[in-house]
Amino acid sequence: MVVRRVAPTYSAGAMCVIERADGRLLLIRHVYRNRARWGVPGGLMKRGEAPADAARREVREEVGLDIELSGEPAVNVDPVPRRIDIIFRARPARDADADSVTPSSVEILDAKWFSPTELPPLQFETAQALETLAKASAQPASSAITRR
Repeated sequence: MVVRRVAPTYSAGAMCVIERADGRLLLIRHVYRNRARWGVPGGLMKRGEAPADAARREVREEVGLDIELSGEPAVNVDPVPRRIDIIFRARPARDADADSVTPSSVEILDAKWFSPTELPPLQFETAQALETLAKASAQPASSAITRR
């Protein structure tokens, strides 16, 4: 296919904004990133992997937590690094022990729940994801319907 040879390539990943029943958000610090900044669990999708499956897999790999996805994902396209992030809202699965979340990957330094009003410094992609989700949730569903 000619398109595959001439079209720009993008990396595609899935990330999760996980919220407990008390409203606290799960944030993590990566070993390979600026350690002063916090992010959300996520990573690149594997070839042929569905975004929702990638999101659940990444959370399980990074912090050992089973989650339930909620609602439709939002998408953020960042053209300069050629990155597409599929952003999911999630909550801990009903039988998950969300209080004792700890890193379960060598890539993760720390995992902690934060109040949304007291967030630490965030990674650029995480701040962008939160903003994208906020915009998506403020959009009434009827605005997606075009009338002819």
